[in-house]
Amino acid sequence: MGIDPGTNLMGYGLIRIVDKKPQILVSGVLDLKKITDPYIKLQKIFQRTLQVIDEYKPDELAIESQFFGKNVQSMLKLGRAQGVAISAALHRNIPIFEYAPKKIKLAISGTGLASKEQLATILQRFFNLKEFPQNMDETDAIAIAMCHFFQGNAIATKSKPKSWADFVKKNPDRVK
Repeated sequence: MGIDPGTNLMGYGLIRIVDKKPQILVSGVLDLKKITDPYIKLQKIFQRTLQVIDEYKPDELAIESQFFGKNVQSMLKLGRAQGVAISAALHRNIPIFEYAPKKIKLAISGTGLASKEQLATILQRFFNLKEFPQNMDETDAIAIAMCHFFQGNAIATKSKPKSWADFVKKNPDRVK
């Protein structure tokens, strides 16, 4: 399960592995923009994370770690959202894995500088889907889950891929 934490929008995406190939199980966004009380937002994040966990029973939670920005208040809000989602997973004894935004971009695109739109396009092609979620928080959550999947499977390859193109070359059976 991947989570893109936020106090206005929280994206989530779950993948399942079938014959060593990832498939999107479910994804979505928790929209909290209309809620003004910051503590109610945190409560909703906790509750929705537990609902998804209880319904789909993920084995692990991958979450985007905080990045350093100029706005300290935004970082604090993001940290609270992240902490609440992590607490919900821990409440169900689910292991947590954190990935920096650049690590996620690197795992999906081969560069740590890819845009959100580029990641969405790559993932849409990877899953061979005509339509892909348009909300970037939702696609980011799928990217986080895929980053975690790739990290676990990088060990199984003869050598760790150096880029997305290298991964595709070494794993033609996993990419359409």
